[in-house]
Amino acid sequence: MFKVVSKEEIAPKFHRFVVEAPEIARKHRPGQFVMVLPSDDGERIPLTIAASDPGSGTVTLVVQEVGKTTMAMGLMTAGQEFFSVVGPLGTPTHIERFGTVVCVGGGAGIAPMLPIAGGLKNAGNTVLSILGGRTQELVILREEMAAVSDEIIHTTDDGSFGRKGLVTHALADLIAQRGNPDLVVAIGPAIMMKAVAEMTRKLAIPTLASLNSIMVDGTGMCGACRVEVDGKTKFVCVDGPEFDAHKVDFDLLIKRLRMYIPEEQVARERFMGAHECRATAGIARG
Repeated sequence: MFKVVSKEEIAPKFHRFVVEAPEIARKHRPGQFVMVLPSDDGERIPLTIAASDPGSGTVTLVVQEVGKTTMAMGLMTAGQEFFSVVGPLGTPTHIERFGTVVCVGGGAGIAPMLPIAGGLKNAGNTVLSILGGRTQELVILREEMAAVSDEIIHTTDDGSFGRKGLVTHALADLIAQRGNPDLVVAIGPAIMMKAVAEMTRKLAIPTLASLNSIMVDGTGMCGACRVEVDGKTKFVCVDGPEFDAHKVDFDLLIKRLRMYIPEEQVARERFMGAHECRATAGIARG
C-alpha cells in the first residue's frame, strides 16, 4: 500500500497528492511516470511524477479529474492509501546543456513539465517557460515553474491572466523577438503539441513532445499506447513518453485518444450516479 501523505486542490478539479513511495522517489528522473491503481477493484492509470523527494521517500502526483478513476481519486483524503504505484517507468528526459530552452506547458501538461524544466535549469540552460490554460485558475503550478525558469510567460484563452491567446501565439512572438531557441519542449493536449511542432518544424528548431496516449500496463506488453514516429510504431510507455515532435503522427495520436470517449462517458455517468445516490442516502439518514 502507498499512503497519501497529503492532498490539496490546487485548481478546480486538479489535486496534488504527496505519496509515500521511497524506492520510486530514489530512482525517479525527470520525464518518468508511474502506473497508479487507487483501489484493488479499480483501473490502472498513468501519472507523471511532478516531483520527488528521496529524503522523505515521497513522490508528488498532480491529478486532473477527467474520468471515473480520477474522479474517485478526487474524493480521497490524506491518510488513505493507493493499492498500487508502479514505477518509475518510461525513458527519462535527456538533460544536457543545450543553451536556451523554451518549455511550453498547457493545462495538465504543466505538471510533468516542472521536473524537466528544473533539470534543464540545473544543467545550466536558460529556461524560458510559456504556460497556458483556458482560465487563470487552470494555469497551474505558477510559483513552482517560476522558481525553475529564467523567464515565464502566461497565456489564457479568455484573457483572465497573462496575455490572451494560445501558447503558440506567445511562442511565435518570442521567436520573432529573440530568434530561435536551441530546443523547445512541449507538453499538453495533443492538438497543442501538434501546433507547436508545426511551427518549429518550419524554423528547424529541435522540439520534444511528451505524449499522453492511452495506456494499460505501462510496460510495453499491451500495445495500447502505440504511436507512429517517423513512420515506425513506438510504445509511449517504454520508448517514450518523449519523442521528436517533428516525427510524431499527431493526427493518428488524436484519433486513438478519441477511441473510447463513449465508454468513458458511460463510466463517468455511472460513477456520478452512484456517488449522488450515496450522498442522498446519507442526507436522508441524517
